[in-house]
Amino acid sequence: FDPNTGAVQARVVLGTPDDLKVAVESAVTAQKAWAATNPQRRARVMFEFKRLLEVHMDELAHMLSSEHGKVISDSKGDIQRGLEVVEFACGIPHLLKGEHTQGAGPGIDVFSMRQALGVVAGITPFNFPAMIPMWMFAPALACGNAFILKPSERDPSVPLRLAELLIEAGLPAGVLNVVQGDKEMVDAILDHPDIKA
Repeated sequence: FDPNTGAVQARVVLGTPDDLKVAVESAVTAQKAWAATNPQRRARVMFEFKRLLEVHMDELAHMLSSEHGKVISDSKGDIQRGLEVVEFACGIPHLLKGEHTQGAGPGIDVFSMRQALGVVAGITPFNFPAMIPMWMFAPALACGNAFILKPSERDPSVPLRLAELLIEAGLPAGVLNVVQGDKEMVDAILDHPDIKA
């Protein structure tokens, strides 16, 4: 419902555990190539996503306002706080370099490598439909993970639009999957063995 008028503006089709299964299979397949992608290339996708967020700020704010009920200035604040985490995620690939310690002990050299977890998920609430999804998926994607996003069924339009902008920014298909649902979907996400975090 549009909170300003009470008019029905959209309907959300609730997904099933089978829908989640398809999304996770897609994510598992896509994640391998995404994790193998040069970290600087992943950063380029995040930089382009950040640019697109700035270009589409007004559109996103009006969408958020009409679906959630926040005034435009609060809607822009919700998006801006998420954008700040996207900006941080642009630099994450530089933090992913492994470490080497020569002579950690007699005849011992230590090497560390950072590795993506695989497929991770975020279940987000209705009250910050832009900020919290970006807080979750931006760092996860920048680190080479695939992401399953389950936005609130009360206001899913902005998270869906964020996913479209990520694809426009160059994120490969299957790396971010958005599933709709209620408690049944949440339980399926929590119980899925291929979702690592």
